[in-house]
Amino acid sequence: MEIRKNLFGKTKDGSDIHLFTLKNQDMTVTLTNFGGIVTSILVPDRKGKVDDVVLGFNNLDSYLKGHPFFGALVGRYGNRIGNSKFTLEGKEYKLVANDGKNHLHGGTVGFDKVVWKAAEVRESGRVGIRLQYLSVDGEEGYPGNLNVTVYYFL
Repeated sequence: MEIRKNLFGKTKDGSDIHLFTLKNQDMTVTLTNFGGIVTSILVPDRKGKVDDVVLGFNNLDSYLKGHPFFGALVGRYGNRIGNSKFTLEGKEYKLVANDGKNHLHGGTVGFDKVVWKAAEVRESGRVGIRLQYLSVDGEEGYPGNLNVTVYYFL
């Protein structure tokens, strides 16, 4: 089992974006700390031919230009919120409208468009990547801070 880390590029603000490749005897998974995007999963078919089963891009610039959430983490909410608002404990919250009048997958700058803090994880029998992000109070209209941790293990 192995983990490889390679520079994938930089965001417009100069943040380093990396590709992390997790490999075991059966498959290879590659993901990035930009949006938690899974960029590739190489697996063999029943005849042993290895192929990539992920739809996406080979370069960071294509992800930065926008995409239909290929392999990405979405959030704070996955799906649409009608009229870009909801009520919680009697208070109405207005969210960023990014799908006509609706709010889709966390907004204009959802979890798919942020840089996650990444760390390699090695445990007995598996390797992985831990991604962490703090979504602050008011981001895209959501109330309260939300600490998010996502693990990808192989």
